[in-house]
Amino acid sequence: MKNKLQQFIQFLKEAYIELQKVSWLTKKEVFASTLVVIVFILIVAVYVGLVDFILGWVIGIFLGGRR
Repeated sequence: MKNKLQQFIQFLKEAYIELQKVSWLTKKEVFASTLVVIVFILIVAVYVGLVDFILGWVIGIFLGGRR
């Protein structure tokens, strides 16, 4: 049990050392990246919504349902 605890503590120490090497983004970069992702998601959502609506309408015509 003690060996497992020592391994876990060693893992935490190594993880902390590696985290200090990370090049973190600035707040401005995070904000810009987040904005790009949100805009992209909105564009994809509109595209998928339009395709769904159009295909539903076309299939409805072929099946004699709504027009």
